[in-house]
Amino acid sequence: MHNWLLPEYIEDVLPAEAARLESYRRQLLDLFRVHGYQYVVPPMMEYVESLLTGTGHDLDIATFKVVDQLTGRLMGLRADTTPQAARIDAHMLNHEGVSRLCYAGTVLRTTPDGLARTREPLQLGAELYGHAGIESDIEVQRLMVKALQLLGMPTLFVDLSHAAIFASLSHMAQLGVQQEQSLQAALQAKDITLVEQLVANLPGKSRQAFVALAQLNGGIEVLDQARDLLPESAELTQALSELEAVAKALSSEQVTVTFDLSELRGYHYHSGMVFAAYAKGYAGPIALGGRYDEVGAAFGRARPATGFSLDLRGALQALGPAPISQGILAPVATDADLLALISTLRAHGQIVVEALPNTPVNYSELACDRTLQKVDGHWQVVAV
Repeated sequence: MHNWLLPEYIEDVLPAEAARLESYRRQLLDLFRVHGYQYVVPPMMEYVESLLTGTGHDLDIATFKVVDQLTGRLMGLRADTTPQAARIDAHMLNHEGVSRLCYAGTVLRTTPDGLARTREPLQLGAELYGHAGIESDIEVQRLMVKALQLLGMPTLFVDLSHAAIFASLSHMAQLGVQQEQSLQAALQAKDITLVEQLVANLPGKSRQAFVALAQLNGGIEVLDQARDLLPESAELTQALSELEAVAKALSSEQVTVTFDLSELRGYHYHSGMVFAAYAKGYAGPIALGGRYDEVGAAFGRARPATGFSLDLRGALQALGPAPISQGILAPVATDADLLALISTLRAHGQIVVEALPNTPVNYSELACDRTLQKVDGHWQVVAV
């Protein structure tokens, strides 16, 4: 057995890619900051009750668990930072008005996930607490679009759905817990045949509504189709109106808005609008988000909440190999002029590497394509 082998789907990030990740991490956090989102750094590990309460079964399965040697209690390594941000808002900050928080850090998952197919995503996200209106949904989704555009994502698509649509239909059909869960899973899998089997014994209107829901995906016309095909209820009408309002608001953001009303990702976690961002050249969603108004209740203070997150490693994978930043190789500084020039170059963001005595010079390994040489009595940057 080789001691240097890493576990499956756990990888080192080497210098060029690490530099690119860090550069974009800083740029994204700066973007969040100028929009009023304050940076928080939650711990990697918490008691599982805090990490998982109100988040649903999927996150429980994705979470590594260990026993705390100090207390004997079960602890978890975070698989998602959003519940931690909700805890900070509800319990630590305790603001009366709106809170805007952002974060950037590694999460650990028991199985590979996302575009990078890793168990160690670098998750960045932004969360808004304390406002229940459509305006906060629009703000968060616009911020998501700006973040992806900053990364250079081509041809962006934002796909919208709403948890209240399925919830309203389930309530009208008086579904039992097991039947609701089975139907939710079938709709999420887009298995129309299984949906038809599961609703075969329901009353006619409910049966037709669930079968129609499985096929309600496409452009803005989907909302009118839903109004025609689904039974009327105040909750459903409001959900469709909210989806229409967000689509109109995003029309100025150079993205294509689509709808998939049977998208029920995190159904027991989300309480309102859910959304995902896609881009040309990517096989799956780049960023995910939605409204989750009830999660804060687990920490003693339910607050309206909406937000999004993305895996930066996955988001950057379609950009190709990271370029290696080339620097300047300098002799060991022995005089004031050379020291001053090196300091000036570094102050302007140039990489300057000093060649240590009695070591081989390999420009490729040192990632340098220039050198400092003395020409006519003055130090100058010269191409290798």
